Amino acid sequence: MYNLVPLILISISLLIIIVIVVRKFSFLASLDVDSIPGEKEARFKESVAGKRIKRSLMKWNSWAYNNLGGFLKGAGSFLVTSYDKLFQIKESYDQQLKEGQEDKDKKISRLFNDIGDLDPEDDFEEVEKKLIEIVGLDSKNIDAFQKLGDLYFDNKKFQEAKETYGHILKLVGDDDVVKQAEVYYDMAMAGKENKEDQEALENMKKVFSLTPNNPKYLDIMFEVSIINKDEETASKAYNKLTEVNPENKKLEEFKERLENLSQSS
Repeated sequence: MYNLVPLILISISLLIIIVIVVRKFSFLASLDVDSIPGEKEARFKESVAGKRIKRSLMKWNSWAYNNLGGFLKGAGSFLVTSYDKLFQIKESYDQQLKEGQEDKDKKISRLFNDIGDLDPEDDFEEVEKKLIEIVGLDSKNIDAFQKLGDLYFDNKKFQEAKETYGHILKLVGDDDVVKQAEVYYDMAMAGKENKEDQEALENMKKVFSLTPNNPKYLDIMFEVSIINKDEETASKAYNKLTEVNPENKKLEEFKERLENLSQSS
């Protein structure tokens, strides 16, 4: 029975170390490092993981030495050595991830450069292929999705354009109202060109709610309101346009069209 005591103590000690390591790596996995620039992310993770795990192991080794006796000293050394090997593997994996990210960034940059040398109309399929390849490498690349939506729009593929613009809205942060307004405007224009006038008007109303003082947006909002015979929205766009851009040469024309709409309703 006496010979089993050291074995039992070592087993318990191993279990404690495993729990410590798992908990610390779980902590690392839950860290929100989205706001940390890519250049610092690897060093940040390494620093947090290394310091917290090694600190925990050092505390445990001190306790084991003082309380469990010398026969655990060898076991503690073995565990630290095992941890070092584990951490070396992790460092190697992190380095591979970093190199992979660098290679991916270079490839994306090269694809954008290739697209710049192509004609969106004559080389439509090739440009589309390269843009889809970019978003395959980076599913949150707003610039690539924007170019893809514009490519569809310019080639009169308005439904595809709307769907692509709609996806951008899922990627844009709630605080970026300017970009949201731009996307809703793009969707409205695609709807207008596709003769989906009511949908275009609804999107322009969203634009107005986000950026009510942009003359370009007010101009289009007035146009789609007239098309939809929406006198209230047309009047709102006209009044706002006279306020923010009184020098607009279209105001007289807009006033006449608004009066005609009022008389016909």
